[in-house]
Amino acid sequence: MASHPYAHLPDSAFWRRAVAGAGPAVDPVAGPFLRLAREDRVATAGSCFAQHIARHLAASGFNYLVTETAHPIVPPEAARAAGYGLFTARYGNIYTTLQLLQLFDRAYGQFAPAEDVWEGADGSVIDPFRPNIQPGGFASEGEMRADRAWHLEKVREAFETLDVFVFTLGLTEGWVSRADGAAFPLCPGVAGGRFDEQAHAFRNLRTGEIRAQLGAFVARLRSVNPKARLVLTVSPVPLAATASGRHVLPATIYSKAALRAAAQEAAEDIPDTWYFPSYEIVTGPQARGAFFADDLREVTEAGVAHVMSVFLRHAAGIEAPAAPPAPAPAPREDAHVAAARAWVETMCDEAMLDQSR
Repeated sequence: MASHPYAHLPDSAFWRRAVAGAGPAVDPVAGPFLRLAREDRVATAGSCFAQHIARHLAASGFNYLVTETAHPIVPPEAARAAGYGLFTARYGNIYTTLQLLQLFDRAYGQFAPAEDVWEGADGSVIDPFRPNIQPGGFASEGEMRADRAWHLEKVREAFETLDVFVFTLGLTEGWVSRADGAAFPLCPGVAGGRFDEQAHAFRNLRTGEIRAQLGAFVARLRSVNPKARLVLTVSPVPLAATASGRHVLPATIYSKAALRAAAQEAAEDIPDTWYFPSYEIVTGPQARGAFFADDLREVTEAGVAHVMSVFLRHAAGIEAPAAPPAPAPAPREDAHVAAARAWVETMCDEAMLDQSR
């Protein structure tokens, strides 16, 4: 038999051997990957799904880096509701690479957005770049600015002391200021501020833009932390809503495809940068939808547990703890209380886009 390049490839290179009939528990990682030590300081940022990664890293005994913490007298539930511990710093959801790049620039005084304060519906003060981070909003602009200054100091601390940065790319769609391109995590008017089509513009990032922004961010990060290593993932959570004019399903597929392609290119081009296939584990055909809740959007705990099991197997040579058993059904509760409980468990700014009707 004639020899050819496919003759000696491992099983992972063939669909029939690696995917067909394997069921949901496929491990799609092949080739070199990050090696993670227990003492490595791991920072996280990104979309809602990144919160699950942070939670499992901490529960598995790894050195999950948190630079911005609540005052010791604040009860844990209240601290979590205020965004403490969900990510390394209290920046809330960072959905786009443009947001991430601008966070660095704002933290180091390289970018001062013109539109940097919003008014809440009740007259409170909202930070446009962390619109849901303070329950009820800030009492005054002075309080907000003082909190922001402290926050950006802790962002700098995170960037300068982390060993590994895990960033979960979530969206291509977003809204920016027409004045200077400042990127907001939510459309103005949803969680504060007032939408003005003369002042605000819709952006749907393209693959080339995302790749360039990732490269620019890594260059900036390594200018203050030369040894920083990066892991890029793509959130499997579909869009809650789209302003693209398309149906939300193809809009979601475009968004994830663009993010996935850019992440792959970045991982191939940038040293000490890896792509981890959490998106493929949850959404691939082998999962047959088993890792999504009934709304076909939220990822189940079983799905998150499998993602983290694969991650820790390859990064640290261990298996993640088994997913906890499902709790007994709780008594029915008021819809408002249930919504608040879900919001605290995984703070997701984007979900607010579908609360108007």
